[in-house]
Amino acid sequence: MITGPMCEAARVLVQIDRPRLAETVRLSEKEIADFEKGDHALSDATIELIARALEDYGAIFLPEEGSRGVGVRLKFSRSVTDRLEDLENEGGPSRPDEVP
Repeated sequence: MITGPMCEAARVLVQIDRPRLAETVRLSEKEIADFEKGDHALSDATIELIARALEDYGAIFLPEEGSRGVGVRLKFSRSVTDRLEDLENEGGPSRPDEVP
C-alpha cells in the first residue's frame, strides 16, 4: 500500500502531472492532490489503482526492509530510457497513415 507522499514522489519520477494521473485513474485532480498531502483518505482499491497506474508509467515501489524504510524508484535506468527513446524516434517523426 502506498502513501500520499510516495504517490507524489512516483508521479514526479515518471514525469506525469496530476491531471494526467487523475484522468488515468478516473479521479479528480483535487482528490489526487489531497491524497498526496494526506488530507483525503481513499479506499484501498483506489490506492491500488493509483499504484498500478504509476507502475505502468515506470515507477517501482520498494517495500520496507528493516531500517531502510519504503521508497520508490524508476523501473528503467536513464541509459535504458534514453535508448528506448532513440528507438522510438528511429526513422524520423511519425505521421498519420494516408491509407483509406
